[in-house]
Amino acid sequence: MSKRDYYEILGVSRNATADEIKKAYRKVAMQYHPDRNPGDKNAEEKFKEAAEAYEVLSDSEKRAQYDRYGHAGVSGNGRGAYSGHMNMEDIFANFGDIFNDDFFGSFFGGSTRRGGGRGFRGVRGSNLRIKLKLNFEEIAKGVTKNIKVKKYVVCQSCGGNGAKDRNSFQACATCNGTGQIRKVQNTFLGQMQTVTTCPACGGEGTQITSRCPVCKGEGRLYAEETVSIEIPAGVQEGMQLNISGKGNAGERGGPPGDLIVLIEEEPHKDLHREGLNVAYDLYLSFPDAVFGTQVEVPTIDGRAKIKIPPGTQSGKIFRLKGKGFPAVNSYQRGDQLIYVNVWTPQQLTPEEKAMLEKLSKSPNFKPQPDKTGKSFFDRIKEMFS
Repeated sequence: MSKRDYYEILGVSRNATADEIKKAYRKVAMQYHPDRNPGDKNAEEKFKEAAEAYEVLSDSEKRAQYDRYGHAGVSGNGRGAYSGHMNMEDIFANFGDIFNDDFFGSFFGGSTRRGGGRGFRGVRGSNLRIKLKLNFEEIAKGVTKNIKVKKYVVCQSCGGNGAKDRNSFQACATCNGTGQIRKVQNTFLGQMQTVTTCPACGGEGTQITSRCPVCKGEGRLYAEETVSIEIPAGVQEGMQLNISGKGNAGERGGPPGDLIVLIEEEPHKDLHREGLNVAYDLYLSFPDAVFGTQVEVPTIDGRAKIKIPPGTQSGKIFRLKGKGFPAVNSYQRGDQLIYVNVWTPQQLTPEEKAMLEKLSKSPNFKPQPDKTGKSFFDRIKEMFS
């Protein structure tokens, strides 16, 4: 079944502001919150659907990818931001700024974290940014890169919980293991109950009695990790790919951040890029332009032979269909453009100069442009139209 449009899920327009998106999400989340719809699987799915939409649209980079490429641009295969595997625990852990305990706790009479504070999973790891250089061949075909990244990784000794062993935990004395502090206040409207995160345990409900000797209780270590990055064909200079869950590991078992990859293009020694097209400057000698010839030109895929007809003029553009770059997540593909430049000698021997002076008087060497032909600027305009 195809996914619904994220803007449609939240009921906002495509040019909605960040505040409008946040307000819309809170409205939908309240409507389908599991505490208001106990046992309703349909409501729970809509609640998850709204969380997925907000995760993408609340992030400017992810939103730009989605606006440009749709769901394919934010898939979890290394091409976008959303992993597609968000569960209820992830939603409550990652959107604490939206599901504010004071607001939702008083509304529903309890916490938004299901199962009390024990569902809290540490602190989310931060995002990482790296630059990745690609050559023309890798951009044209797509490539999988294995990159060594220095970052925080989960401590293997404690499994990320920060404790020496499984017996090194005790219930938080401040909240009695609930992870929450409940307060009842008398107001002119009557009693109002609020629920806030326990400041002593940070909402975990437990405290470590003996820390892991390897990570000192943090649940993570700074190390080098090899990350496999799938680069789709057709990426461009400055494009960003968001790889979900490959950033810094979270503290004490918190979810990891994302790895943001900034694409850079390595210059090609012969070719240059013009959008989806690849361009090459071909220099012809005067005799070859007059008599015609066959030449080899470089392409992304190797070398190709092209025939130069007699009387080829400087400024002529030859086109090799489909020899350019593909568009990301599209069947569209550019061409290779070959710009002809007739080389004019800058140094001549006396004999060569005498021959050219004699030829210059011939009527065939007088410029006779074809009035029906297109000018250089017309050809350039047609090419980009």
